[in-house]
Amino acid sequence: MASTNDLKNGMVLKLDGGQLWSVVEFQHVKPGKGPAFVRTKLKNVLSGKVVDKTFNAGVKVETANVDKRGMQFSYMDGEYFVFMDMDTYDQLHVDRKTVGDAANFLLEGFEAVVAMYEGSCLYVELPAAVELVIEHTEPGVQGDRSTGGSKPAKLETGYEIQVPLFITTGEKIKVDTRSGEYLGRVNK
Repeated sequence: MASTNDLKNGMVLKLDGGQLWSVVEFQHVKPGKGPAFVRTKLKNVLSGKVVDKTFNAGVKVETANVDKRGMQFSYMDGEYFVFMDMDTYDQLHVDRKTVGDAANFLLEGFEAVVAMYEGSCLYVELPAAVELVIEHTEPGVQGDRSTGGSKPAKLETGYEIQVPLFITTGEKIKVDTRSGEYLGRVNK
């Protein structure tokens, strides 16, 4: 149990009959009239749904002890992604649904944060940006370079994103793992 005065970003709360909610942001409010309260933005750990919730200041809320570990993606085993704990070398099988959109940017050897609660995997979190190689993209048309247009490009993971016309096959680029957007070239 923790007080609403102790809330921090990233803290996981157990609310509404055992559902896990992560604190995205919080704000302590002390109005001129009436009691103080805490305004929060909470994200459901499993569904990703974001809600606004207000608590009275000093109210006790149940916290969940979520274990976040840095793990390395090793290989695919059928429909399961196999991650290895870098400290203990234990292997963890995580299904595709739990990995979610992170699967579009995972290569063998990439590191990710795996969140565990009571023995089950909640989610897999990649760094904000990863570096991947363009497996295939059509050449840009010579006259179109100044217009700032974009074209589809297939990454080495098989995922397709939009890149600027000047990007060529074989180049290494930086990709935002949250939105799937092109961020820039990687200098060799």
